Amino acid sequence: MSRSARLVPACVAALIALALTACSGGGGGVQGTPGGAGVRDPYFPKAGNGGYDVGHYDLRLSYDPDTAQLSGTAAITAEATQDLSAFDLDLKGLDVDKVTVEGKAARWNRTGQELTVRPHDDLDDGETFEVEVRYSGTPRTLTDADGSHEGWLRTADGAVALGEPIGSMTWFPGNHHPSDKASYDIDVTVPEGLEAVSNGELRGKETADGLTTFSWHTAEPMASYAATLAIGDYDIRRSTAGGVPAYTAVQEGENAKGLGRLPEVMEWAETNFGPYPFSSTGAIVGGEDDAEYALETQNRPFFPGAPDTGLLVHELAHQWFGDSVTPKSWRDMWLNEGFATYAEWLWEEDEGGDSAQDTFDELYEEGEDEYPDLWAFPPAEPTSGAHISDDPVYQRGAMVVHKIRQTVGDDTFYDIVQGWTAEHRHGNADTDDFTAYVEQQAPDEDFDAIWDEWLYGDGKPARP
Repeated sequence: MSRSARLVPACVAALIALALTACSGGGGGVQGTPGGAGVRDPYFPKAGNGGYDVGHYDLRLSYDPDTAQLSGTAAITAEATQDLSAFDLDLKGLDVDKVTVEGKAARWNRTGQELTVRPHDDLDDGETFEVEVRYSGTPRTLTDADGSHEGWLRTADGAVALGEPIGSMTWFPGNHHPSDKASYDIDVTVPEGLEAVSNGELRGKETADGLTTFSWHTAEPMASYAATLAIGDYDIRRSTAGGVPAYTAVQEGENAKGLGRLPEVMEWAETNFGPYPFSSTGAIVGGEDDAEYALETQNRPFFPGAPDTGLLVHELAHQWFGDSVTPKSWRDMWLNEGFATYAEWLWEEDEGGDSAQDTFDELYEEGEDEYPDLWAFPPAEPTSGAHISDDPVYQRGAMVVHKIRQTVGDDTFYDIVQGWTAEHRHGNADTDDFTAYVEQQAPDEDFDAIWDEWLYGDGKPARP
């Protein structure tokens, strides 16, 4: 999105005041330029913002399920990547009460999902600053182009926040694009008797005057779409898995039997993909009607109802592919889903079921019966944002991974997979980064046919 909001030095005219949702403060001469509204993602051009890089989110939230009212203060620490006279935050819905930058009142205005902030003083390139936003209201549920729902989802006794691809902007302001990852502190106050579960580690829990505040900390960088918050009547269980603490929250009345294999799956995944990238693990199991899908929320995947083992494998594999190694843009979604789907194939193979080659062959010969759009577009080039979660991204993406394994053999394949997750640990990467890495690790192999026909080619590739 390209949008320019004309901001003036002071609130001196009634007509200008009407043009601004809020206006306060003053400032000296303008030295910088406004940061971009959107980072030109090929499928979600309004997502994210230019001119700064977020290092940390400190969110202090309060939610009342009876009234569905959320109030919050978001303190965002960021570094300017250019001289800034103004910058944008993504925030959909909710009412903004006050904005400060470096403790000084800042002028701001709203247009769609953009909250444009004009600091009292311009920000210099390389300067670290803190913007604080106080806000409140009823968080929204978004309907995506593919018909799925994300954002803030109300449940029978609370809510769950799911943010892929853009839903996190419904409950906190920020730079909501996967290319800008940050650490998080999330404090959540809810009525006593309810649980509030988020990412990372629980650092504190205090109850007073009928309210309980839960304090969560995520030290490792996290894309905002992988942030979550689940509020409700959950049964909390603590254990260890993969050598790290495991924190699971299961909605009252739901069967958690599928989580019994969590330690086993964690050990298996580390053997195949390399060291687990986070300091804790676990899961959130909500009600079956709470959401339409599971999601790889960082270090604590969300499941609507108890997962089977295959789904548990898929979402835990995302901790490496998607959460730790995060795509630079939503065009690179297959790097998340192709690998997580292939993880299911590998698990089945190692459990004595169909081999990955059997699964590949069946998909190639009869895949259209179960996945009618399997060959509709290449996995690295979805036709639009409405299709980034379609079968070519998942199933054909896994077929690309298998073609690489076929070409290089198992020893080199696992070296590639573990080297890839190590080299880009807690970072971002795109498809070009991946193909270049594969070619560097196996310089004697020819991958042109895989890239041209399986990764980027239209239609069903010819079977060699």
